[in-house]
Amino acid sequence: MALLTEEKASIVEKYKRNDGDTGSPEVQIALLTENINKLQNHFKNHNKDHHSRSGLIRMVNLRRKLLAYLKRKDANSYAEIVKKLNLRG
Repeated sequence: MALLTEEKASIVEKYKRNDGDTGSPEVQIALLTENINKLQNHFKNHNKDHHSRSGLIRMVNLRRKLLAYLKRKDANSYAEIVKKLNLRG
């Protein structure tokens, strides 16, 4: 269920601010979104996996906090990442 190294590298490459960037909020939000999507697909087949569901909830909460931080610090970047990842309806 975890992201493969190649998947993670391609996401970092797509959303990084500059070379060597792996920890910016945009990258973290994109990685969390990919993990959340994978877990949601996992629950279609394993709906009684409550342990993983708690991890999913933790990831969703962390992504929500990162999005709030980004909105506060850089509204343009927030709007761009929400549009790219197809979040918020």
